[in-house]
Amino acid sequence: MEILKEFKSFAAKGNVLDLAIGLIIGAEFGKIINSMVQDIIIPPIGLLIGNIDFKNLFITLKQGALQTGPYVTLADAQKAGAITLNIGSFLTSSISFIVIAFAVFLIIKAVNKLKAEEKSA
Repeated sequence: MEILKEFKSFAAKGNVLDLAIGLIIGAEFGKIINSMVQDIIIPPIGLLIGNIDFKNLFITLKQGALQTGPYVTLADAQKAGAITLNIGSFLTSSISFIVIAFAVFLIIKAVNKLKAEEKSA
């Protein structure tokens, strides 16, 4: 029973609760950023560079056993068992990372500014 008391004490600490809340909010923030990148940023970029659909930007390395290419969509290639380099997915993930990193930078910058104002007051 002692271990249950220790666990209760550990779980009730503010840092653990703050961490849990941060993880939940962070996961949802990531979903919002991914949607922003895939649904708002990527389509105009694809349009500007030649009407490219990033979701279907891939290179077939090896034809699938079920069907030989060329494949119109990435889903078709995957369904056929083809081995592909998913360039569009990688670019989308890279842009998402950059946007998230920039957003975190802005948040940290704002928090540091608030801390500096508190110290000077």
